[in-house]
Amino acid sequence: MIELYQERESLLHKMNARVKIFFTLVFILCVNLLPSRSWPAYILFFTLLASFFILSQLSIRTILLRSLISLPFILAAIPLLFTEPAPYLITLHVKSVTFTISQPGLIRFIAITIKSWLSLLAAILLTCTTRFEDLLAALRQLGLPKIFVSILSLMWRYLSLIVEEAKCLVRSRDSRSASGVNQRRPNGSLWWRAGVTGRMVGNLFLRSLDRSERVYAAMVSRGYSGEPLQVNVRQMSFQESLILIGMILFCMLIMVFSYLIH
Repeated sequence: MIELYQERESLLHKMNARVKIFFTLVFILCVNLLPSRSWPAYILFFTLLASFFILSQLSIRTILLRSLISLPFILAAIPLLFTEPAPYLITLHVKSVTFTISQPGLIRFIAITIKSWLSLLAAILLTCTTRFEDLLAALRQLGLPKIFVSILSLMWRYLSLIVEEAKCLVRSRDSRSASGVNQRRPNGSLWWRAGVTGRMVGNLFLRSLDRSERVYAAMVSRGYSGEPLQVNVRQMSFQESLILIGMILFCMLIMVFSYLIH
């Protein structure tokens, strides 16, 4: 099974899962509610996260690689550079098309980049320091409906099976198209590869449906009632409650401070 958890002997790894979930949600909410020009607040939030990453003893390389998931959100914000009003900073001429980068658009683009990256870092910190089973149990104790917990559990557990099925299809494609159908392009033309990829996706979908039916039949035959298995989760201690309250107040103070100086 795909595992995001990184085994370490740190204070964050030993902390109750509900404390980390609460803090992550509050942190992401406060970061995304900041005004666009709140540069000191961004620095404070990043410093807070950096101190937690140091305490968690996680690998910087792992953190940076996983944070690349934020690239689609950053790319989606690029049109803001050219669609916001004046004042304009840079004018680019590409043949007969003119692109103008405005100052408000640049500020909004940088703010969205920072917010998405900080939010993703907080989620990475949560998943790297908390086992998935503990996350599910904590979500259930926090009141998340059982059906959602079951969906999350099954989706994550069998995601690795889908990945393995996709790898098998890719190996089969490579073994059957080594010589190619186009002599100028050993791997075939673009349209040919697109058609092969489409058939692979359809095949993977059918295999996933078949696997899901067989898995569900096996679970029902073993007494599955539609509810997730209950896992005993350690209750929050008084010290952990104080730490959680302190971190939440700190995040809220940063947010209030950013609105006061904005």
